[in-house]
Amino acid sequence: SPTLRAPVPRALAARSCHPRPHPREAPSLRPTRPEAPGPRREPASPLRSPLPAGSPGPGQRLGCAALRNVSGAQYVGSGYTKAVYRVRLPGGAAVALKAVDFSGHDLGSCVREFGVRRGCYRLAAHKLLKEMVLLERLRHPNVLQLYGYCYQDSEDIPDTLTTITELGAPVEMIQLLQTSWEDRFRICLSLGRLLHHLAHSPLGSVTLLDFRPRQFVLVDGELKVTDLDDARVEETPCAASADCILEFPARNFTLPCSAQGWCEGMNEKRNLYNAYRFFFTYLLPHSAPPSLRPLLDSIVNATGELTWGVDETLAQLEKVLHLYRSGQYLQNFTASSSAEYQRIPDSAIPQEDYRCWPSYHHGSCLLSVFNLAEAVDVCESHAQCRAFVVTNQTTWTGRQLVFFKTGWSQVVPDPNKTTYVKASG
Repeated sequence: SPTLRAPVPRALAARSCHPRPHPREAPSLRPTRPEAPGPRREPASPLRSPLPAGSPGPGQRLGCAALRNVSGAQYVGSGYTKAVYRVRLPGGAAVALKAVDFSGHDLGSCVREFGVRRGCYRLAAHKLLKEMVLLERLRHPNVLQLYGYCYQDSEDIPDTLTTITELGAPVEMIQLLQTSWEDRFRICLSLGRLLHHLAHSPLGSVTLLDFRPRQFVLVDGELKVTDLDDARVEETPCAASADCILEFPARNFTLPCSAQGWCEGMNEKRNLYNAYRFFFTYLLPHSAPPSLRPLLDSIVNATGELTWGVDETLAQLEKVLHLYRSGQYLQNFTASSSAEYQRIPDSAIPQEDYRCWPSYHHGSCLLSVFNLAEAVDVCESHAQCRAFVVTNQTTWTGRQLVFFKTGWSQVVPDPNKTTYVKASG
């Protein structure tokens, strides 16, 4: 395994494990001036988070024992406070470990200012503890799953905290722009569902003060928020609307001040505009089915002007999903050609590929279609297409994946595919 940055090497060895309080029973999450570690507490009930395949039995949380025999440790990345590592559990499941970065900005600047290493660790670990609590309290399909945690001695600091979470892939916007519209829409739909959950969470309306693509990961095509240490639950207090200015680099918004002295919907609207400027404006409209573009444009425009809240935004995103998944977006569809295709069951064309964009495969033209009529229309719209191969694979919406080909000089048996070739003449 590659050399890891402290404190993870000792966390992986897990030679000195101490049970600590359940995050639900953690004390105040407000940071204070660095001080010496406090007394230990008895452990509370285990976390209820679902566990990955290959982990200990159902209903058990992962703790220090799970880190004793991990393999394949890899450094993933770090920010101002925390470092993230990828490891594989003895049962084969890959998980992420997150710990305070001993060489990070926050810990280093605190030590330089106060000279109290242990106290500065506690101050930095506050962010990790806060994030652990929020991951547990805000459980949702679009919030990264918390599997467990471990308190143990590391270097000269006792009781360092390591959290164990679901493993995701970083959000690379340039790569996403090259993927299919269907996959990009899934990310926007995931984000809409997440923002609806945050606006109506058990803790109240939650806003993400640090809202950038790097705060999210992709897990099996679903977008999930992973960094919650900069989340805020409290709405902004106000005496007048002048106190409720929502500021962004390109423009500002003034929100109403409620009779109770809170800026109305500021947390929700901050999340929504950030979703617009970082995700929706880039991922939603481009290469979408033409019949869906007016609705998608209205979603982008309404979130960019904050004329909708998260409830209406999610309702419209779910409407797009329904139209796309049901094929209703093709209701006014008329075939662009009367060309006929010969069906060759249980067969495929291994070569004669061409590239198209966006494709599910970089070396060929692999697209999803709702039905055979749409596959014919796609082939007819591509000048080089002379045949297509329907696979038994489907996308997350249930649409079939189809390879489009330049010819059919070699057709081979394949029980999982059906070939259609353009009839001569």
